Amino acid sequence: MKWNKYTIETTTAAEDFMSSMLMDLGIEGVEIEDNIPLSKEDQADMFIDFLPELPPDEGISHVSFYLEDQGQDDTETLKKVKIGLENLRKIVDVGSGEITSAQTEDLDWINNWKKYFSSFYIEDILIKPTWEELKEEDKDKFLIEIDPGISFGTGKHETTQLCIRQLLKYIRGDKDYTPKNQTPKVLDVGCGSGILSIVSLKLGAKEVVGTDLDPDCMTSTYDNMEVNHLARELGTFYVGNLIDDVELQEKVGTEEYDIVVANILADVIIPMAPVIPARLKKGGMFITSGIIDFKENEVKDAIEAAGLEVVEINHQGEWVNITARKN
Repeated sequence: MKWNKYTIETTTAAEDFMSSMLMDLGIEGVEIEDNIPLSKEDQADMFIDFLPELPPDEGISHVSFYLEDQGQDDTETLKKVKIGLENLRKIVDVGSGEITSAQTEDLDWINNWKKYFSSFYIEDILIKPTWEELKEEDKDKFLIEIDPGISFGTGKHETTQLCIRQLLKYIRGDKDYTPKNQTPKVLDVGCGSGILSIVSLKLGAKEVVGTDLDPDCMTSTYDNMEVNHLARELGTFYVGNLIDDVELQEKVGTEEYDIVVANILADVIIPMAPVIPARLKKGGMFITSGIIDFKENEVKDAIEAAGLEVVEINHQGEWVNITARKN
Protein backbone atom coordinates (compact mmCIF):
# COMPACT_ATOMS: atom_id res chain seq x y z
CA MET A 1 0.00 0.00 0.00
CA LYS A 2 1.33 3.44 -0.95
CA TRP A 3 0.96 6.54 1.19
CA ASN A 4 1.40 10.24 0.61
CA LYS A 5 3.39 11.74 3.46
CA TYR A 6 2.93 15.42 4.26
CA THR A 7 5.24 17.14 6.73
CA ILE A 8 4.54 20.49 8.37
CA GLU A 9 7.48 22.49 9.69
CA THR A 10 6.31 24.07 12.91
CA THR A 11 7.41 24.80 16.49
CA THR A 12 7.58 22.52 19.51
CA ALA A 13 5.09 24.84 21.22
CA ALA A 14 2.54 24.12 18.48
CA GLU A 15 2.97 20.32 18.27
CA ASP A 16 -0.06 19.40 20.37
CA PHE A 17 -2.25 22.06 18.75
CA MET A 18 -1.19 20.78 15.32
CA SER A 19 -1.92 17.15 16.21
CA SER A 20 -5.35 18.09 17.57
CA MET A 21 -6.18 20.14 14.47
CA LEU A 22 -5.24 17.24 12.17
CA MET A 23 -7.31 14.78 14.20
CA ASP A 24 -10.30 17.15 14.01
CA LEU A 25 -9.95 16.92 10.22
CA GLY A 26 -10.14 13.12 10.46
CA ILE A 27 -6.42 12.59 9.93
CA GLU A 28 -4.93 9.87 12.15
CA GLY A 29 -1.43 8.48 12.58
CA VAL A 30 0.37 11.75 13.25
CA GLU A 31 4.17 11.55 13.59
CA ILE A 32 6.16 14.17 15.52
CA GLU A 33 9.92 14.70 15.20
CA ASP A 34 11.80 17.15 17.41
CA ASN A 35 15.00 17.42 19.43
CA ILE A 36 13.45 17.81 22.88
CA PRO A 37 15.42 15.54 25.24
CA LEU A 38 13.47 13.03 27.32
CA SER A 39 12.85 13.93 30.93
CA LYS A 40 14.19 11.63 33.65
CA GLU A 41 10.60 10.55 34.32
CA ASP A 42 10.05 9.64 30.65
CA GLN A 43 13.39 7.86 30.55
CA ALA A 44 12.45 5.77 33.59
CA ASP A 45 8.99 4.92 32.22
CA MET A 46 10.48 3.74 28.93
CA PHE A 47 13.29 1.71 30.59
CA ILE A 48 15.94 3.52 28.54
CA ASP A 49 19.50 3.10 29.82
CA PHE A 50 21.10 5.76 27.68
CA LEU A 51 19.83 8.55 25.46
CA PRO A 52 20.68 9.15 21.82
CA GLU A 53 22.76 12.24 21.10
CA LEU A 54 20.43 14.82 19.59
CA PRO A 55 21.25 18.15 17.95
CA PRO A 56 20.43 21.20 20.12
CA ASP A 57 16.72 21.84 20.59
CA GLU A 58 15.98 25.02 18.66
CA GLY A 59 12.24 24.83 19.12
CA ILE A 60 11.63 23.42 15.63
CA SER A 61 9.31 20.46 15.12
CA HIS A 62 8.15 18.47 12.12
CA VAL A 63 4.62 17.08 12.26
CA SER A 64 3.84 14.50 9.57
CA PHE A 65 0.63 12.82 8.52
CA TYR A 66 -0.13 10.12 5.98
CA LEU A 67 -2.91 9.84 3.41
CA GLU A 68 -3.44 6.57 1.57
CA ASP A 69 -2.55 6.96 -2.10
CA GLN A 70 -5.49 5.68 -4.10
CA GLY A 71 -4.89 7.98 -7.05
CA GLN A 72 -6.97 10.72 -5.43
CA ASP A 73 -6.23 14.45 -5.41
CA ASP A 74 -5.28 15.59 -1.89
CA THR A 75 -5.69 19.26 -2.76
CA GLU A 76 -8.93 19.70 -0.81
CA THR A 77 -7.52 18.03 2.31
CA LEU A 78 -4.36 20.13 2.15
CA LYS A 79 -6.47 23.27 1.75
CA LYS A 80 -8.29 22.40 5.01
CA VAL A 81 -4.93 21.79 6.72
CA LYS A 82 -3.67 25.21 5.60
CA ILE A 83 -6.84 26.89 6.87
CA GLY A 84 -6.37 25.08 10.18
CA LEU A 85 -2.76 26.31 10.30
CA GLU A 86 -3.81 29.92 9.83
CA ASN A 87 -6.42 29.58 12.57
CA LEU A 88 -3.75 28.20 14.92
CA ARG A 89 -1.55 31.24 14.24
CA LYS A 90 -4.05 33.27 16.25
CA ILE A 91 -3.29 31.34 19.43
CA VAL A 92 0.24 29.90 19.08
CA ASP A 93 3.45 30.41 17.14
CA VAL A 94 3.29 27.79 14.39
CA GLY A 95 6.59 28.77 12.76
CA SER A 96 6.92 28.65 9.00
CA GLY A 97 4.02 26.23 8.52
CA GLU A 98 5.69 25.05 5.31
CA ILE A 99 4.28 21.74 4.02
CA THR A 100 6.47 19.29 2.09
CA SER A 101 5.42 16.00 0.55
CA ALA A 102 6.91 12.56 -0.10
CA GLN A 103 5.66 9.08 -0.89
CA THR A 104 6.25 5.87 1.03
CA GLU A 105 4.98 2.29 1.21
CA ASP A 106 4.10 -0.13 4.00
CA LEU A 107 6.86 -2.32 2.61
CA ASP A 108 9.42 0.37 3.49
CA TRP A 109 8.43 0.32 7.16
CA ILE A 110 8.14 -3.45 7.46
CA ASN A 111 11.19 -4.69 5.55
CA ASN A 112 13.86 -2.00 5.22
CA TRP A 113 15.60 -3.04 8.45
CA LYS A 114 16.24 -6.50 7.00
CA LYS A 115 19.20 -5.24 4.96
CA TYR A 116 21.08 -4.78 8.26
CA PHE A 117 20.60 -8.41 9.40
CA SER A 118 22.70 -11.05 7.68
CA SER A 119 24.14 -14.41 8.71
CA PHE A 120 26.83 -14.47 11.39
CA TYR A 121 28.51 -16.83 13.86
CA ILE A 122 28.56 -16.94 17.65
CA GLU A 123 31.21 -19.52 18.46
CA ASP A 124 30.15 -22.48 16.26
CA ILE A 125 26.48 -21.44 15.95
CA LEU A 126 25.42 -19.99 12.60
CA ILE A 127 22.52 -17.58 13.03
CA LYS A 128 20.75 -16.89 9.75
CA PRO A 129 17.74 -14.75 8.87
CA THR A 130 14.94 -16.86 7.40
CA TRP A 131 14.87 -14.85 4.17
CA GLU A 132 18.55 -15.44 3.38
CA GLU A 133 19.60 -18.41 1.25
CA LEU A 134 21.67 -21.02 3.12
CA LYS A 135 25.08 -21.37 1.47
CA GLU A 136 26.14 -24.82 0.35
CA GLU A 137 29.21 -24.79 2.63
CA ASP A 138 27.00 -24.00 5.64
CA LYS A 139 24.53 -26.88 5.26
CA ASP A 140 26.24 -29.03 7.91
CA LYS A 141 26.60 -26.22 10.44
CA PHE A 142 24.86 -25.83 13.82
CA LEU A 143 22.11 -23.61 12.40
CA ILE A 144 19.53 -21.35 13.98
CA GLU A 145 17.14 -19.41 11.74
CA ILE A 146 15.41 -16.29 13.01
CA ASP A 147 12.80 -13.85 11.77
CA PRO A 148 12.28 -11.34 14.57
CA GLY A 149 9.09 -10.00 12.97
CA ILE A 150 8.23 -6.98 15.11
CA SER A 151 9.93 -8.43 18.20
CA PHE A 152 13.39 -7.81 19.61
CA GLY A 153 16.09 -10.37 18.99
CA THR A 154 18.13 -11.10 15.88
CA GLY A 155 21.05 -12.34 17.96
CA LYS A 156 23.35 -9.72 16.49
CA HIS A 157 23.17 -7.29 19.39
CA GLU A 158 26.03 -7.54 21.90
CA THR A 159 23.64 -8.26 24.78
CA THR A 160 22.11 -11.27 23.00
CA GLN A 161 25.53 -12.58 22.06
CA LEU A 162 26.67 -12.33 25.68
CA CYS A 163 23.67 -14.41 26.77
CA ILE A 164 24.16 -16.98 24.01
CA ARG A 165 27.80 -17.52 25.00
CA GLN A 166 26.70 -18.13 28.59
CA LEU A 167 24.00 -20.58 27.46
CA LEU A 168 26.67 -22.42 25.47
CA LYS A 169 28.81 -22.70 28.58
CA TYR A 170 26.10 -23.62 31.09
CA ILE A 171 24.18 -26.07 28.88
CA ARG A 172 26.80 -27.65 26.63
CA GLY A 173 29.88 -26.88 28.71
CA ASP A 174 33.40 -25.85 27.76
CA LYS A 175 37.01 -26.47 28.83
CA ASP A 176 36.42 -24.56 32.08
CA TYR A 177 32.96 -25.82 33.02
CA THR A 178 31.09 -29.12 32.87
CA PRO A 179 27.37 -28.75 33.60
CA LYS A 180 25.79 -31.32 35.92
CA ASN A 181 22.63 -31.26 33.79
CA GLN A 182 22.93 -30.90 30.01
CA THR A 183 19.16 -31.12 29.52
CA PRO A 184 18.07 -28.21 31.74
CA LYS A 185 14.70 -26.57 32.08
CA VAL A 186 15.10 -22.90 31.08
CA LEU A 187 13.07 -19.79 31.88
CA ASP A 188 13.47 -17.00 29.29
CA VAL A 189 12.30 -13.69 30.78
CA GLY A 190 11.60 -11.12 28.08
CA CYS A 191 11.69 -13.73 25.32
CA GLY A 192 11.20 -11.33 22.37
CA SER A 193 11.69 -13.26 19.13
CA GLY A 194 12.42 -16.41 21.13
CA ILE A 195 16.05 -16.57 20.09
CA LEU A 196 17.39 -17.48 23.56
CA SER A 197 14.69 -20.10 24.05
CA ILE A 198 15.53 -21.60 20.67
CA VAL A 199 19.27 -21.58 21.36
CA SER A 200 18.58 -23.32 24.69
CA LEU A 201 16.48 -26.03 23.05
CA LYS A 202 18.94 -26.58 20.20
CA LEU A 203 21.73 -26.94 22.76
CA GLY A 204 19.78 -29.64 24.60
CA ALA A 205 17.34 -28.02 27.03
CA LYS A 206 14.43 -30.35 27.66
CA GLU A 207 11.89 -27.54 27.99
CA VAL A 208 11.66 -23.74 27.94
CA VAL A 209 9.17 -21.36 29.52
CA GLY A 210 9.13 -17.73 28.42
CA THR A 211 7.50 -14.47 29.41
CA ASP A 212 7.17 -11.11 27.69
CA LEU A 213 5.07 -7.97 28.04
CA ASP A 214 4.28 -7.94 24.31
CA PRO A 215 1.67 -10.45 23.03
CA ASP A 216 3.26 -10.29 19.56
CA CYS A 217 6.34 -12.00 21.00
CA MET A 218 4.32 -15.16 21.53
CA THR A 219 3.60 -15.36 17.81
CA SER A 220 7.20 -14.57 16.85
CA THR A 221 8.58 -17.18 19.23
CA TYR A 222 6.30 -20.01 18.09
CA ASP A 223 6.90 -19.11 14.43
CA ASN A 224 10.66 -19.23 14.97
CA MET A 225 10.41 -22.54 16.83
CA GLU A 226 8.59 -23.99 13.83
CA VAL A 227 11.25 -22.68 11.42
CA ASN A 228 13.87 -24.41 13.55
CA HIS A 229 11.93 -27.72 13.55
CA LEU A 230 11.25 -27.56 17.29
CA ALA A 231 8.00 -29.06 18.54
CA ARG A 232 5.57 -26.50 19.89
CA GLU A 233 5.07 -28.45 23.12
CA LEU A 234 8.74 -27.87 24.06
CA GLY A 235 7.91 -24.26 24.90
CA THR A 236 5.28 -22.55 27.04
CA PHE A 237 5.04 -18.76 26.83
CA TYR A 238 3.09 -16.24 28.88
CA VAL A 239 2.28 -12.55 28.50
CA GLY A 240 2.93 -10.57 31.65
CA ASN A 241 5.37 -8.91 34.03
CA LEU A 242 7.20 -11.37 36.25
CA ILE A 243 8.22 -8.58 38.64
CA ASP A 244 4.83 -8.02 40.26
CA ASP A 245 2.33 -10.38 38.63
CA VAL A 246 1.76 -13.00 41.33
CA GLU A 247 -0.51 -15.08 39.08
CA LEU A 248 2.22 -15.20 36.42
CA GLN A 249 4.81 -16.17 39.04
CA GLU A 250 2.56 -19.08 40.04
CA LYS A 251 2.13 -20.16 36.40
CA VAL A 252 5.87 -20.04 35.82
CA GLY A 253 6.46 -22.08 38.97
CA THR A 254 8.76 -22.28 41.99
CA GLU A 255 12.21 -23.88 42.07
CA GLU A 256 11.67 -25.48 38.66
CA TYR A 257 14.51 -24.04 36.58
CA ASP A 258 18.13 -24.96 36.09
CA ILE A 259 18.68 -21.71 34.18
CA VAL A 260 16.89 -18.38 34.10
CA VAL A 261 18.02 -16.08 31.28
CA ALA A 262 16.99 -12.43 31.03
CA ASN A 263 18.24 -10.17 28.25
CA ILE A 264 16.34 -7.02 29.15
CA LEU A 265 17.64 -3.76 30.66
CA ALA A 266 19.29 -2.82 33.93
CA ASP A 267 16.23 -0.91 35.14
CA VAL A 268 14.11 -4.05 34.69
CA ILE A 269 16.63 -6.55 36.03
CA ILE A 270 17.09 -4.62 39.30
CA PRO A 271 13.44 -4.84 40.47
CA MET A 272 13.18 -8.36 39.01
CA ALA A 273 16.15 -9.75 40.96
CA PRO A 274 14.18 -10.51 44.16
CA VAL A 275 11.76 -12.88 42.35
CA ILE A 276 14.45 -14.87 40.52
CA PRO A 277 15.80 -17.09 43.36
CA ALA A 278 12.33 -18.57 43.90
CA ARG A 279 12.25 -19.65 40.26
CA LEU A 280 15.63 -21.43 40.39
CA LYS A 281 16.51 -24.87 41.67
CA LYS A 282 19.42 -25.06 44.09
CA GLY A 283 22.58 -24.67 42.04
CA GLY A 284 20.61 -23.01 39.22
CA MET A 285 22.13 -20.19 37.16
CA PHE A 286 20.78 -16.69 36.48
CA ILE A 287 22.18 -15.41 33.16
CA THR A 288 21.44 -11.79 32.40
CA SER A 289 22.44 -9.01 30.05
CA GLY A 290 21.06 -5.83 28.52
CA ILE A 291 23.11 -3.98 31.14
CA ILE A 292 24.87 -0.81 30.03
CA ASP A 293 28.34 -0.66 31.57
CA PHE A 294 27.75 2.27 33.94
CA LYS A 295 24.93 0.31 35.62
CA GLU A 296 26.99 -2.85 36.17
CA ASN A 297 27.55 -2.34 39.91
CA GLU A 298 23.93 -1.38 40.53
CA VAL A 299 22.70 -4.61 38.90
CA LYS A 300 25.38 -6.71 40.62
CA ASP A 301 24.36 -5.29 44.01
CA ALA A 302 20.68 -6.06 43.34
CA ILE A 303 21.45 -9.65 42.30
CA GLU A 304 23.60 -10.22 45.38
CA ALA A 305 20.98 -8.58 47.63
CA ALA A 306 18.50 -11.15 46.29
CA GLY A 307 20.73 -13.89 47.69
CA LEU A 308 22.49 -15.07 44.53
CA GLU A 309 26.25 -15.45 44.16
CA VAL A 310 27.75 -13.61 41.19
CA VAL A 311 30.12 -16.06 39.48
CA GLU A 312 30.91 -14.29 36.19
CA ILE A 313 30.91 -10.82 34.71
CA ASN A 314 31.62 -10.44 30.98
CA HIS A 315 31.82 -7.40 28.73
CA GLN A 316 31.25 -6.83 25.03
CA GLY A 317 31.50 -3.26 23.86
CA GLU A 318 29.64 -1.12 26.36
CA TRP A 319 27.35 -3.99 27.42
CA VAL A 320 27.67 -6.34 30.39
CA ASN A 321 26.64 -9.89 31.24
CA ILE A 322 26.28 -10.93 34.87
CA THR A 323 25.86 -14.62 35.69
CA ALA A 324 24.92 -15.71 39.21
CA ARG A 325 24.22 -18.97 41.02
CA LYS A 326 21.67 -19.98 43.64
CA ASN A 327 23.61 -21.78 46.39
